[in-house]
Amino acid sequence: MVSKLPKWVEYGAFVLALIAGSVNAVGLLGFTHQAISHLSGSATLIGASIITAPLTDMLHLVAILFSFMFGAAFSGFFLRSRTLKLSRHYDSLLLVEGGLLLISIWLLNGNSTAGHYTASAACGLQNALATTYSGAIIRTTHMTGIFTDLGIMLGARLRNEVFDKRKAILFLLLISGFISGGLVGASLFARIGFNALLAPASLCFLLALGYRFYRTDMQKGAN
Repeated sequence: MVSKLPKWVEYGAFVLALIAGSVNAVGLLGFTHQAISHLSGSATLIGASIITAPLTDMLHLVAILFSFMFGAAFSGFFLRSRTLKLSRHYDSLLLVEGGLLLISIWLLNGNSTAGHYTASAACGLQNALATTYSGAIIRTTHMTGIFTDLGIMLGARLRNEVFDKRKAILFLLLISGFISGGLVGASLFARIGFNALLAPASLCFLLALGYRFYRTDMQKGAN
């Protein structure tokens, strides 16, 4: 049951969704209106670009998809299990994600499209941090599945099935975090351009640090 989820998962999920929403806002505003934290739109554009766009545009989109997959593969290499455990390498991967976003800032400010790829890899890495815990699948970089699951829950409630309030709260935290991140990302991009990615990068570092302290404290308490 989702009721067994530790509170740190909810807090972390909100912050991760905020990070993804912020990065995606910068992508939509600065990467020729291209989503970064999820690939449905980019995959559709690849199909459309075969007919409507130059070959270079299609190859650019393909590179974004592969960059996302590379980030997810990097994360998957270190997370040997999809089950949520306190001892996993979440903090190390968050540091890598923050580093990729900093590299993206440097590349994008230098007018290099390679910054698109490092930002996409950062989102792929974060998306692979999605874990399964007591049947709850937690995604933080796109909201389609979250809205779908929430809709299924509401439909089941109309059939008088038990409504899991804790699970609904988790989904609402993810949605509000992603929307809040979009607000933050758009506001900062209007002021400082691609340097707006400093905000999600900083949050990655702070979340990694907080998680490391929390894990150390919990491990000491268990001894």
